[in-house]
Amino acid sequence: MATMAADAMGTDTEIRDPPSSATLLVVAVAGAAAAGILVFLAFASDHLDDPAVRAMLGIWITIPYIAAGLLAWWRRPDSRFGLLMIVAGFGTFLSLFSWANSIVLYTVGQAFDFVPPVLLIHLILAFPSGRLERALERWVVVAAYVLGVGFALVRLMLGGVDPPTLLQVVSNPEAALVVERVILLGLSGLCLAGIGVLAVRRRERGRPLRRWVSLLIDSFGLVLLMIALLFVAGTFGWPAFEVIRRVTFLVIGVAPIAFLVGLLHARLARSSVGDLMVELQKGPTPGYVGDALTRALRDPSLTLAFWLPEFGRYVDLDGRPVDTSAQNGRASTPIDRDGTHLAMLLHDAALHDEPELLAAVTAAAGMALDHARLQAELRARVAELRGSRARILEAGQQERQRLERNLHDGAQQRLIALSLELGLLEASSDVGAKARARLDRARGEIAASLKELRDVSRGLHPAVVSGHGLAVALESLAARAPVPVRLSVAVEGRMPEAIEIAAYYVVSESLTNVAKHANASSATVEVKRADGQAVIEVIDDGIGGADTELGSGLRGLADRVEALDGRLRMWSPPGGGTRLKAEIPCE
Repeated sequence: MATMAADAMGTDTEIRDPPSSATLLVVAVAGAAAAGILVFLAFASDHLDDPAVRAMLGIWITIPYIAAGLLAWWRRPDSRFGLLMIVAGFGTFLSLFSWANSIVLYTVGQAFDFVPPVLLIHLILAFPSGRLERALERWVVVAAYVLGVGFALVRLMLGGVDPPTLLQVVSNPEAALVVERVILLGLSGLCLAGIGVLAVRRRERGRPLRRWVSLLIDSFGLVLLMIALLFVAGTFGWPAFEVIRRVTFLVIGVAPIAFLVGLLHARLARSSVGDLMVELQKGPTPGYVGDALTRALRDPSLTLAFWLPEFGRYVDLDGRPVDTSAQNGRASTPIDRDGTHLAMLLHDAALHDEPELLAAVTAAAGMALDHARLQAELRARVAELRGSRARILEAGQQERQRLERNLHDGAQQRLIALSLELGLLEASSDVGAKARARLDRARGEIAASLKELRDVSRGLHPAVVSGHGLAVALESLAARAPVPVRLSVAVEGRMPEAIEIAAYYVVSESLTNVAKHANASSATVEVKRADGQAVIEVIDDGIGGADTELGSGLRGLADRVEALDGRLRMWSPPGGGTRLKAEIPCE
């Protein structure tokens, strides 16, 4: 009682060393002896109906808890849960001494009559570590011990059972009945409170992704519900009380069976670590490593995040940053090798209940993750390079746009103003013929300068694209082209400006090359959207033989297209014309 109360209030004592073989053997022998004693007590009792059924139900609610507790204590000595299961099993065994004909054993059984449900409440709320983590859980368990032990002893002192026990001090059946009802209804309420705690945990952490954990928690909730129903039925004398009691006993025995299935599941998973190592030798790629770990841990939600110290962050298989903070029922486990941190496993929090499996899998994974991490780092560097190139091109485009605006608003306007001023001067009556001729030549030079400035401005930034759209801008290009151009723009609405500008430059540079090098008689320009991409294609009927390695004239176009995650390709067989095709993602 003192030990349980101390645990309920959150004492920090830990059992780290595994129990000795002798200790396990003693407990196992005691459990076997308990089963034999229960059978003897049931058949020897002079006040028990259906002894065979009672014996089977008694064994069902005691021995599985002892067996599961032994296995858990042996496999996970750092957890108190195994010890709690053993205590619950033997506590239930002692409560069944009420079957005995001996007054001493009968008194012990009646004293422990309400201890089993109290131990079950403690056990369920302490899953999986065996510790009560929150104040509400501790107070629920403390209240259960007060009712199930303290009030139960008061009931016996008042003569609350027939025949009376050695603990009876006075005979006051009415008061004893009141105390009994307080115990029954109080424990019923605490069972419902325990169900509420389980519900809150599930809401905070999400439904466990590992099936056996989910099954075990569901069985815990059903146990608490049936105990509450049993005590309410006993309080109000429901006719189906005996049926409810037997069903409750059957449900109580399910929880340790589910726990044993979970331990077997974990054992089988650990046995697959050898297969994992073989798999990791076959597949060095990051994706294969992640899939192998998912299969070994049997966690479909598992994510492998690689640590890149140079970037100071975790990334996924594609080099994208990953948030490794634990939330919504998720937990994280580091993977290290030779003192170097390699990666982080993000997984179902229930896997922390299987530390041996996690340790074995992460140790095996560490051997294969060096190469996988290098690949992830390469992808991250490529992503960083792509982003850097996009930022450089964007900055250059903004600077070109600024220069174009300054030329339009500054130098061009001044030249236009100067041309107007010369026109006014020419119109004055005191200008001679010779001066008028010189003014005409000056205005001609101004007009030529304006044309050159407009061409320069257009080359810096195609303002017509921003103002009127890609179709209008391409029509302007086709109209100025030195060869006939058949233009087809099958795009509804506007595309992102960066894509429209890239498409404009692809067409502009291509038509310039057609004029300079292709010796072509015509060209075809086609722009469309297909399969989530903007496709820009320019074809001429010239002599072909162009630089298929994208020489310096087209390298800038390739950079612009690739910065948008696109692709630029060219086909130019000798005598077969030239075909340039750009494909840019455009959702």
